Amino acid sequence: MTRFIQILGALLGAIGGLALGVVLLTQSGTLLEPSNKGAFLTAFVVACMLFSYLAIPYVTVYPTRWVVAQLAEAGAGEYALGVVAIVVGLVMGLLLGVPLSELGGAAGSVLPPVAAVGLAALMLAATLYKRDVLLPAATSLLPGHRRSGHVQRIVVDTSAVIDGRIVDIGRTGFILGSLIVPRFVLDELQRVADSPDAMRRNRGRRGLEMLSALQKDSISPVEVSEATYPEVADVDAKLMAFARDNEAAILTNDFNLNRVAEIQGIRVLNINELANAVKAVLHPGEELTVRIIQEGKEPGQGVGYLEDGTMIVVEGGSRLMDTDVPISVTRVLQTVAGRMIFAQPRDAMQTPARELVRPPAPAPNGDPEVAGERRGRAGRATGGSARAAGDERPGHETA
Repeated sequence: MTRFIQILGALLGAIGGLALGVVLLTQSGTLLEPSNKGAFLTAFVVACMLFSYLAIPYVTVYPTRWVVAQLAEAGAGEYALGVVAIVVGLVMGLLLGVPLSELGGAAGSVLPPVAAVGLAALMLAATLYKRDVLLPAATSLLPGHRRSGHVQRIVVDTSAVIDGRIVDIGRTGFILGSLIVPRFVLDELQRVADSPDAMRRNRGRRGLEMLSALQKDSISPVEVSEATYPEVADVDAKLMAFARDNEAAILTNDFNLNRVAEIQGIRVLNINELANAVKAVLHPGEELTVRIIQEGKEPGQGVGYLEDGTMIVVEGGSRLMDTDVPISVTRVLQTVAGRMIFAQPRDAMQTPARELVRPPAPAPNGDPEVAGERRGRAGRATGGSARAAGDERPGHETA
């Protein structure tokens, strides 16, 4: 397609060069000798043809490709904002064209449309350059829109991309702001994906897949920043520098990066903390069923897990391996790594029925048979005790 346009441009350049050359020869008068006019016209036509052949892609093909790429990447808000900017530029050009048309002659005919097109292009470029500020301002003017301070920018860490849960979070729409993926994060993902170690290579490829899925499925806009910070060597330091310069938060699940960024006053969104916060809350005394899959650290303990990954330590559960056990929660412990639940099997929490020995109730009055039976039992017990005591007296000999 580019070659066809170049050939067409060369043809148009030859025709234009021929027409312009004839005009120049006519206006030249006696400046050129008649014998040189043919050579001048030929050279001028060839020069115009070559110039048109080489320059036509920069006038037609490359600008068109750039415009198409920008339209493909632009969101609905940016597209609407660009259309408004072009309309405003054309209106400004129309108002400016009224006095320009009073100049008369060629200037009065050419300058008004040139001014309109130039102002439209200038307004479009300025609007796209400041779209980060203009889009929230334009959105706030819509009826029913709830005003907010500013759109939060969130820079994404490599660990959060490889983790993969960011894709599910992006689909829910809970991230209020724009997700920014710096160029140095992409470079680190590529280095990990090209690693000779199979495990690191798989992690890097998974990160690239998750980033592609995030761009397609996330409700929040995802942008790629070309910032590289070549003067900073460490990727974590680059993330914090980018966050400070752009007043952005850092989305990560790296515990160390979380602490260092908080010390420097940078807001951090930790995926692990979010996951712990949305886990089901259990209180002591609640009952549920869990499958014991492994032994605990202490003797007799069994370990099971809820669907959200919460670990449950069951006292006396090691004898119930690979079985679904009804349990009762005894206590809940919140640690840095997450929430741990301690429980006991439900059967162990129930007090077993025992045969309790109670003193005999007094016999009802007027019941001599019951009273006689009780006196007989008491006498037999007394006699047995006396014999036992006589056997233990000193000097007692057995016949």
